[in-house]
Amino acid sequence: MASSSSLSFTVRKSEPELVTPAKPTPHGLKQLSDIDDQEGLRFQIPVIQFYGSDPSMKGRDPVQAIREGLAKALVFYYPFAGRLREGPGRKLLVDCTAEGVMFIEADADVRLDQFGDSLQPPFPCLEELLYDVPGSSGVLNCPLLLIQVTRLICGGFIFALRLNHTMSDAAGLVQFMSAVGEMARGAAVPSVQPVWQRELLNARDPPKVSCVHHEYDQVADTKGTLIPLDDMAHRSFFFGPQEVSALRKHVPPHLRHCSGFELLTACLWRCRTIALQPDPEEEVRVLCIVNARAKCLLPEGFYGNAFAFPVALTAAGKLCQNPLGYALELVRKAKADVTGEYMKSVADLMVSKGRPHFTVVRTYLVSDVTRAGFGEVDFGWGKAVYGGPAKGGVGAIPGVASFYIPFRNGKGEDGIVVPVCLPGPAMERFVVELEGMIKDTVDPPYDGTSTFVVSAL
Repeated sequence: MASSSSLSFTVRKSEPELVTPAKPTPHGLKQLSDIDDQEGLRFQIPVIQFYGSDPSMKGRDPVQAIREGLAKALVFYYPFAGRLREGPGRKLLVDCTAEGVMFIEADADVRLDQFGDSLQPPFPCLEELLYDVPGSSGVLNCPLLLIQVTRLICGGFIFALRLNHTMSDAAGLVQFMSAVGEMARGAAVPSVQPVWQRELLNARDPPKVSCVHHEYDQVADTKGTLIPLDDMAHRSFFFGPQEVSALRKHVPPHLRHCSGFELLTACLWRCRTIALQPDPEEEVRVLCIVNARAKCLLPEGFYGNAFAFPVALTAAGKLCQNPLGYALELVRKAKADVTGEYMKSVADLMVSKGRPHFTVVRTYLVSDVTRAGFGEVDFGWGKAVYGGPAKGGVGAIPGVASFYIPFRNGKGEDGIVVPVCLPGPAMERFVVELEGMIKDTVDPPYDGTSTFVVSAL
């Protein structure tokens, strides 16, 4: 976020309140699916949306509009107003108590333009724009959503949200946020009716793990290869048409029809591994989050977690010494592994193995949210200037994950921005490696003014 590391402003917050459904809603217990309640999703994930002023909305208060829209949307999405409980076998259930979601009204003495032109995570001011209400951040017996709406002095506002990830993935969350926006704009019912049906992603009886799931391997961190918390460098990298075209020239002709996601994932995994300098014999892996809604034939409106973590793995030495095509073929095969049967096998593994966490040792995890639709959410003031993840990584483990986020750079080019977190020395090696790949093949010839490093915080 350009210049925001030195941006100073004051946020005045009202006392947190609980927003409850606008009408009576059903009570009782609703089970999460066996995909929802795995250990790797038992955390809170923050999202942030920046909105500019709209002259046609003069006199309307975004806080009031969103609070009212939220209460109306919770009538349809009433499980969000409940609390999670844990049953036998670590099974998670929503107790539909209608207690409500946590809501904070706030004002900041800052204009939207003061945040700069390049809004992207990580946002250094996040703790001011999404206040961590004491006692609210647990997985069990806590609000499932925390929302803060902060008015800006220019007439714009910031909508920040924290979600208990066991309840929804990015697609499900955007569906809910869009419903809040529709209700805030006066709709009587959401355009997409929510569907619970979490049993569609439950384990079979008896469980039958029919696929190989290296993403849940229990790997001992014998050499201290988990990334340290101290001396972490955060940078964001922009990949527009020019950069993607340059990278595509590094792969053999028969692989050049690959998707941009596959190409970027292979490239970043390889550059990151080179930068971290692991033992050549050590196994390294990349986990690709793959939306499985279509593969599982889930109904429209389903808002639970419906993705897998397929993994590509190889020896570090092989990944670093082979050309980019080697990594690319591994990534493409991992993605292709995800089928309806694969998802059933994951659910069966969760029940059989005690709902394990995905492997984090010598692992890189990538999630593409470019098509999730965060930027399309409209509360009445138009589309978001920025909408999407509020942090560059996933969960509490630094450096393990990156999001691919839609972004327009200072030249007006549309592309993808990727926040990366690495130890300081490794980050310098990563930049050199990545820049070298782009400089070697960029067309027209590289002139030393590449802007693919869009921020360093």
